[in-house]
Amino acid sequence: MLLPLLWISGKQLGFKVAAVRWNKRETALLQTNRMPGNKYSSSNLPGTPRTRLERLLRERELKRFSRDFNEGEGARTSHDGGARKDFQSSKQRLLVVANRLPVAAVKNGDSWQLEMSAGGLVSALLGVTEFDTRWIGWAGINVPDESGQKTLTEALAAKNCIPVFIEEEIAHQYYNGYCNNTLWPLFHYLGLPQEDHLATTRNFKSQFEAYTKANKCFADVVSKHYEEGDAVWCHDYHLMFLPKYLKERNSDMKVGWFLHTPFPSSEIHRMLPSRSELLKSVLSADLVGFHTYDYARHFVSACTRILGLEGTPEGVEDQGKLTRVAVFPVGIDPDRFIQALELPQVKDIVKELKQRFTGYKVLLGVDRLDMIKGIPQKILAFEKFLEENPDWRHKVVLLQIAVPTRTHVLKYKQLTSQVHEIVGRINGRFGSFSSVPIHHLDCTLDFHTLCAIYAITDVALVTSLRDGMNLVSYEFVACQAANKGVLILSEFAGAAQSLGAGAILVNPWNVAEVASSISYALNMSADEREKRHHHNFLHVTTHTSQGWAETFVSELNETIVEAQLRSRQIPPPLPIEAAVDRYACSNNRLLILGFDATLTEPLDALWRKGNQIKELKHKIRSDLREPLRKLCDDPKTTVLVLSGSNRSALDNNFGDFNLWLAAENGIFLRATTGEWMMTMPENTSMDWVDSVKRVFEYFTQRTPRSHFELRETSLIWDYRYSDAEFGRLQARDLLMHLWTGPISNLSLDIVQGSQSIEVRSVGVTKGAAIDRILGEIVHNKGMKEPIDYVLCMGHFLAKDEDIFSYFELMLPSETPTSSSSQVPTPFGTPTAGSSAAPLKKQHSLSPGKKSSFIGESMLDPMMGADRMSLLEGSSLINLQAENYFSCSVARKRSKSRYLLRSSDEVLELLRGMANHC
Repeated sequence: MLLPLLWISGKQLGFKVAAVRWNKRETALLQTNRMPGNKYSSSNLPGTPRTRLERLLRERELKRFSRDFNEGEGARTSHDGGARKDFQSSKQRLLVVANRLPVAAVKNGDSWQLEMSAGGLVSALLGVTEFDTRWIGWAGINVPDESGQKTLTEALAAKNCIPVFIEEEIAHQYYNGYCNNTLWPLFHYLGLPQEDHLATTRNFKSQFEAYTKANKCFADVVSKHYEEGDAVWCHDYHLMFLPKYLKERNSDMKVGWFLHTPFPSSEIHRMLPSRSELLKSVLSADLVGFHTYDYARHFVSACTRILGLEGTPEGVEDQGKLTRVAVFPVGIDPDRFIQALELPQVKDIVKELKQRFTGYKVLLGVDRLDMIKGIPQKILAFEKFLEENPDWRHKVVLLQIAVPTRTHVLKYKQLTSQVHEIVGRINGRFGSFSSVPIHHLDCTLDFHTLCAIYAITDVALVTSLRDGMNLVSYEFVACQAANKGVLILSEFAGAAQSLGAGAILVNPWNVAEVASSISYALNMSADEREKRHHHNFLHVTTHTSQGWAETFVSELNETIVEAQLRSRQIPPPLPIEAAVDRYACSNNRLLILGFDATLTEPLDALWRKGNQIKELKHKIRSDLREPLRKLCDDPKTTVLVLSGSNRSALDNNFGDFNLWLAAENGIFLRATTGEWMMTMPENTSMDWVDSVKRVFEYFTQRTPRSHFELRETSLIWDYRYSDAEFGRLQARDLLMHLWTGPISNLSLDIVQGSQSIEVRSVGVTKGAAIDRILGEIVHNKGMKEPIDYVLCMGHFLAKDEDIFSYFELMLPSETPTSSSSQVPTPFGTPTAGSSAAPLKKQHSLSPGKKSSFIGESMLDPMMGADRMSLLEGSSLINLQAENYFSCSVARKRSKSRYLLRSSDEVLELLRGMANHC
């Protein structure tokens, strides 16, 4: 019922309601109704789509209604300029950012002459009318003077184009250097050039610097023209740094990035010196698009293997931040070609061509004169066909249109000479005074002539050695409604995954196979030609450039909505200044710190791969020692390092500090001035270890660079240094062995980390141990004043985050909120003034009065049984919500109140606290 209601409402308002309005409305609801259970939240509205598919289908229907209304009311409103302008304003603004503008500028005296450029992206976006589009790109020429830049900008504004001006030397190294000599060959599997062969450029480093500078120039222009609600669509390998620079300027900007070339396998991409920087920059986008599933799969694999990130069915995840990766096969505007065939001038050209090639079957190739287009292979295959089929000689002709490109580059000059030599040899061998088998043209044809040639062609040959998509195949199909020509298509072109069922797929490197396919196509029955053409024509006419653009932008809008939904589950950044201020105002502070990834050095994924032995020795970062020592020596501060590491690791790192150590998730405890003791002796049985150890040994042997660690209370298998994909498969297999084998009937927990599997006794968690730990600390220190400040932070496993919940339960059910220094807490956690009642009764001690400890915790000292006590740590906690800070470190999926992104922020926080000691 909701769609008709919106339709009626839109009609009454002159149809100001556009599909994009739903996204804006939903975004506003997400921003204003964030409290769980709110009956007016977007998820509880009647008729509200709940899944991505429902939302996308709903948006598609709204857009269809919008188009129908626009067509139906167009005549009525054509005289009303205001109404037409109002409808135009209802469209979502789309900023298309590409290396080159869709028009070429030529200086003509004091003015500029603009001509439409050729290219797949330009062809694909010509028919996109759903959006209010602005095209931002490099002008392609050097305009150093401000007056020239101003006049060119004004001339381009009439075409809805915005120029990016780049200094000539930077543009040269950016475009001719890094883009064309480094990225383009690599993405097409041609490898990297050697530095001593780069005749016109300097080296990788200078090219890379020019590439980043050029991308910053694009980012400056986009930021200048960006308006709230715009969708920014970045295109191709020229602008891989642009998503990062845009997000740095405005994190709320909707940014999508689309690659029009193949994306190579991770084994090829890892050759690139700047491999990690480029991948991380692209991952800053909200949505990353590719033509085919293979390219998307290669990208996710590269992020997994090179960056060590997690690949999911939806994209790439980095600590809770998901970059959507999806497939969007590009199309053309078929109506433009179909309608062109009805023009009188095109019909005249068709008539002339039919007369010229009467009695001949016409084979056609339309390619850029480029190494990846396979023109020599195509011509050689045609030669072999003529050799093997003498009856077809003088009955078939190959028209090869080779559009010149990069004519100043030596390799392209050599390719041109090679093609001309092959053509001349074949024409001399099989031609005559009256005819030749190959008509080769080194030129660009106008649109009408190209449509006419498509229309009279019997067989189209696309023999790309590696191609992102190849829209020539689409254009040929669109012009073949009458002729029903056959398409021979390289399996290495992206279009093969879309038109494969109707085309004859070939391996262009197999000359004999291509020659055989030419013979099969020329002798194909009319019925089969009809069926193949019908399949291809249906795909080309339904998967248009308009639909491609609409689908991408719809997915981008939807990705933003889903990101906002996910962000509600991600803790906000810790307000470090507020945490330090509350620390300074407190009298009895408790700091609970994790060790690994919290107090250790921050580690880059790529760095880890080559330093496995070094990293296995956990070591506190040197710049943390001084602030940590100040905190430990402060009489008002108690510091506890709570870790899953073994006792020796903590002793080696913290033995000279005045603090408390809790090893193996709190099972072992000691003050650095005392001896180790057990907090939960009932959970230390290791009778099960031999059977599990055999399984771990087996998988360690068959998983290179994995290892397992036998601790006193647990067993851990770690595969973080292994190949990411293989390690995940092995981990899944190991879990199946454990669940169905040695521990299926035992009271054990299997704890899965990001790249580890741990087996420990049931009930062993940091949250379970903290009450007994606090009891011993209070007893040992003779603590009398209540603990009024708690900072608990670490990179804890999900199972161990129950320690965060432990302190949430210590908060009072009602607390006055008039304090000016109160720190706001994230939604969904118990806060001051909330209705969540504490589960434990609170106690406070008056000065000079001894405490009594009641509880079931009993510490088993490993050195001296006379220290056994009955304790309850929660008895001395008098904590207000604004004085409790739970922080996950470098882990966005967390139950904590706040987030610290790395140990660098941990250092900043501890230094701030140490300044108040």
